[in-house]
Amino acid sequence: MVLFAIRNAADPARVVAYRHHWLGIGQLSQLRRLARAEGCREMVLIGGVVRPRIRELLLDLEGLRFAWRVVQPFRGGDNHLLSQLLAQLESYGFTIRGAHEIAPQIVVGVGPLGSRRPGAAEQADIARALAVLNANSPFDVGQAAVVAGNRVLAIEGPEGTDQMLARVAAMRRGVRGTGVLVKAPKAGQDRRVDLPSIGPRTIDAAASAGLAGIAVLAGSSIIAEPDRFAREADRANLFAVGVRADGSAE
Repeated sequence: MVLFAIRNAADPARVVAYRHHWLGIGQLSQLRRLARAEGCREMVLIGGVVRPRIRELLLDLEGLRFAWRVVQPFRGGDNHLLSQLLAQLESYGFTIRGAHEIAPQIVVGVGPLGSRRPGAAEQADIARALAVLNANSPFDVGQAAVVAGNRVLAIEGPEGTDQMLARVAAMRRGVRGTGVLVKAPKAGQDRRVDLPSIGPRTIDAAASAGLAGIAVLAGSSIIAEPDRFAREADRANLFAVGVRADGSAE
C-alpha cells in the first residue's frame, strides 16, 4: 500500500506512518507516473479537500492537457467535480474502489452508536432533515442539515459540516440539548467517493451547536474511530444513530 497525500490537505503527522508521496492537487501526471512506478492498479480516495480557487490548482502538464475536463467541473457542484475526477483516474487504467469496500467495518449500521437514543421529537427532526436533503439532491448542494423542533436551521454548503455547525452555534448561543445533525449522501451519488462521514470531531462541533444528537444514513455513511466516537458522544450527552431512509433506527 502507498499513500498519495495532498499538500495542505493531509495531516503530515498521520501521513508519515505510511509509505507515501506528496502531491499538489493539480499534479495529475505526477500522480499517474508515481502510481505506475509503485505498481498500483487500484485506488481509494479518502479524506476531504477544501475546494481551491482555480488559480491555486498549479496544474502540471497532464493537468493542462486535460484542463477543460478537469477545471470546467469546478463550475458545477461537488458531485459533478468528483465524477469527472474519477473518470480521469479511470482513463489512466486505475480501478477506483470505495473506502467502504476496502474497510467495511467503518460503515455505520442501523441503530445507536452510543448508549443514548433519539426520542420522538428527535426522530421527527431526523425524518424532516432527510426529506430536506433528498429534496436538495438534484441541486448538488450538501450532505448535511440541522433541524430543531421541525425547523430547518442550516443546510450544508461548500464550507463543510464543521463550519455549518459553527454557524448554528453562533445562532443558538445558550441553547442546549435540542436539534439534530443529519448526514446522508445525495441521490445518485457515486458511493465510491465522498460518503458522509462522522468522527470524534463531529461530536465536539455538534455539542458546541447545542444539539441533542447526530444521525447518519446507515449503510451509506462512514465513521472514524467508532469506539472513541461512542465514548465521547456519551460524555457529551449526545445520541448518535444510524438510520434507515425513513428515519427509523430499529
